Amino acid sequence: MFSKGDRVSVLDEAINGVVLSVKDKEVTIETEEGFVMTFFVNELIKVNVSSNLMDSIKRINIDKVSKEKEIPKPRSFVKERKDKNEISAPEFDLHIEKLVPNKRGMSNYDILTLQSETAKRHIEFAIRNRIPKIVFIHGVGEGILKAELDFLLGRYDNIAFQDANYQKYGLGATEVFIKQNSK
Repeated sequence: MFSKGDRVSVLDEAINGVVLSVKDKEVTIETEEGFVMTFFVNELIKVNVSSNLMDSIKRINIDKVSKEKEIPKPRSFVKERKDKNEISAPEFDLHIEKLVPNKRGMSNYDILTLQSETAKRHIEFAIRNRIPKIVFIHGVGEGILKAELDFLLGRYDNIAFQDANYQKYGLGATEVFIKQNSK
């Protein structure tokens, strides 16, 4: 059934190899990884490999051409529409890795304080410079930074905020709208 040089695959395991020798009902193979192993005849199956290189090339070319001829499927999501003159809101990433080069030695309190102070600085800057909208990226995590950010934003009278666009940011961002007073 098996002869030296046949390509085989082990039935119950992800092992492939080449037959080295056949002795009674035992077949010795060399695996693709270079290990020599012995199996019973009923544990192996012969794998047909086209020895003709041209057949393999033809099959690859046919697969490639048929893939190119397929009609592309439309995308399943709706892209966010923007006006041509709309300027995208500045985004501020509050992840600690983006704020300091090395957080080693910082306690959780220190990290949260730095993130809160950074957010406050950006809010104050946006108010002073009449920037109508900013986005804070805080990540999902346990929600502590988001809760702290919500508390901070709630202290301002001229600010409204909501979760940012889910398609663009997922659940880990807050969009802040600054109501401008006409002076």
